[in-house]
Amino acid sequence: MQAFRDAGLDPYEQPVPGCGGANVLAKIRGDIDRYVLVGAHFDHLGTIGKDVYWGADDNAAAVAVLVEVGRALAAERSGRGVIIAAFDGEEPPHFATGAMGSRAFLRANQDPIDFMVCMDLVGHRFGPDRVPDDVGASLFALGSERSTGTFDLVSSLKRAEPGVIVRPADAEIIPPLSDYEPFWEQRIPFLFLSAGRSRVYHTPEDTPDKLDDGKIAATARWLTRFVRESRTRPPTRFIEASLDRPTLDELGEIIGALAPVAPEAAAALTYVRGLRAACDRDGNLPAARRPEVGAIVAMLEARLQ
Repeated sequence: MQAFRDAGLDPYEQPVPGCGGANVLAKIRGDIDRYVLVGAHFDHLGTIGKDVYWGADDNAAAVAVLVEVGRALAAERSGRGVIIAAFDGEEPPHFATGAMGSRAFLRANQDPIDFMVCMDLVGHRFGPDRVPDDVGASLFALGSERSTGTFDLVSSLKRAEPGVIVRPADAEIIPPLSDYEPFWEQRIPFLFLSAGRSRVYHTPEDTPDKLDDGKIAATARWLTRFVRESRTRPPTRFIEASLDRPTLDELGEIIGALAPVAPEAAAALTYVRGLRAACDRDGNLPAARRPEVGAIVAMLEARLQ
């Protein structure tokens, strides 16, 4: 609450009965009575036995970005309003149940939400220090294909802020693993920002010294820019679509950048190019081959931990 107040916001709590906690929300009014919601969960695993799970990347870094976006936008009134939402109840045992704070928010919400941005695991470098910056600065943006105009907007801002490269990717390359899922279910346009799971994910070693402070600051600047654009762009609508070819392009760019430090990158790049060639004229893979994209993502996530 105090961090929101220090950022010039007027926060309030929204009870989340399912987890016995509360969401922390702040509303920035616009000149039209519709909203862009920016959210991140603030809960973590806490203490288990004698171990303290600090949750620096999962999800304190995203909450820090949330506060900075709120600070930058607090006095701006152009276009849609903004709801800054710190959600409770995202972690087990509440995950994927009705006890999640994001689900409680939607059950109680009376404001028209035109777009939702969710952040989770945004604070770490994608891979160890030895990987090139074109890899380490990567931040994936899932779901831009699910609303009109969003892919073009994300693509135009891909390298808009030094220190972070925001790479659009299909929402289905991973299962829905955070607070964007209930918005997706209600067909509210969304964007999920994440750098994936690091080697310290859900361990007591997820501590602040593992974070990439420069990338976090760049992410806050990027997201502020994205939200400003989203407040004033034409109305968007939820659509059913895929993003196979652009996702493969982003994966190919990452794997190509790894070639100087990873001998197996050449074979992986050939495989990605083969998948790209299998896309039809609209850029879509055959349904039977779409899981292969997720397998490449999982391989990268595992190899770069």
